[in-house]
Amino acid sequence: MSHPGNDAITIDTIIHAPIEAVWEAWTNPAIILNWFGSDPGGTGVKARMDVHPGGSFEITFMDSDETQHTCYGVYTVVEVFSQLAFTWEWKSEPGVESLVTVLLVSEGNQTRMHFSHAHLGAASKHNYLSGWQSTFVKLENVLKGIA
Repeated sequence: MSHPGNDAITIDTIIHAPIEAVWEAWTNPAIILNWFGSDPGGTGVKARMDVHPGGSFEITFMDSDETQHTCYGVYTVVEVFSQLAFTWEWKSEPGVESLVTVLLVSEGNQTRMHFSHAHLGAASKHNYLSGWQSTFVKLENVLKGIA
């Protein structure tokens, strides 16, 4: 994991689920609502995802204190079971755009995920490294239940 300057974070992790299940978790609105958001007690509220290059997404999730967050963006790369890249903005921070890239590699019955969130700059108030790490714990737990 790295946090070079304040511009990007990367997380390399093994997800204990087949690549098809990990891909589905990133691209299926019904599944993403079960793991998206860094609060371990948080829940998904709604998700709209049009997963193809140029398609858009908007995901709203709620922390355990009932604070709601909405992120949105446009898919720039969609390579099934391999790569997903999309722009990222918060409704609460309009005009602060960053870029998320998810690379997946099958390793038997598990998946190596290389995650990058770039162009963070200093304008956002979010702690992306901590947030994504916590979010990926939730992802792993959801996939244990469905994989």
